Amino acid sequence: MNEAKHTADRLADAVRAILKEMGEDPSRDGLLRTPQRAAQALRFLTRGYAQNPLQIIQSAVFPSESHDMIIVKDIEIFSLCEHHLLPFYGRCHIGYVPAGRVVGVSKLARLAEAYSRRLQQQERLTHQIAVALMDALKPVGVGVVIEARHLCMMMRGVEKQNSAMVTSAMLGHFRSSMATRSEFLQLIGKSSPS
Repeated sequence: MNEAKHTADRLADAVRAILKEMGEDPSRDGLLRTPQRAAQALRFLTRGYAQNPLQIIQSAVFPSESHDMIIVKDIEIFSLCEHHLLPFYGRCHIGYVPAGRVVGVSKLARLAEAYSRRLQQQERLTHQIAVALMDALKPVGVGVVIEARHLCMMMRGVEKQNSAMVTSAMLGHFRSSMATRSEFLQLIGKSSPS
């Protein structure tokens, strides 16, 4: 039996045990295949563990004479809160000022995907994306902003459906230069603190 099949079987067994603990009958018609489907879903939702974010970036780095800010905004992200295993979802905005090298535009979305498809805290996710880009490209600076809605706040706990969490990571010139930070925030549609 290969390792992936063995892992899927163990996940399915765990889901079956959870269903029983909830008072459900995993052998009833509606739940008969639920353990296998839930195991497949969990593997899909956490597929970022099998990805190397630095390799994603390094596969498409190109020399460039540009020193102007590059931004990819509104990257959709989906993740699972590590505290409750409930989803959070939203948009990620990534900007950087190159210093001789740029990365293929799709790689920024793939970078966000690789880190978001793990059990996460939004704060750590934001920082991981920024640090990975800084380490791989050695740009003048990097800015990352994530706006997300957390089902752990919406469906349970305080049950606030209209709340959103906003996190930012500013490195290099994005941290040290108010002008750079302000330009980034303005271009992604966020107001800059005065």
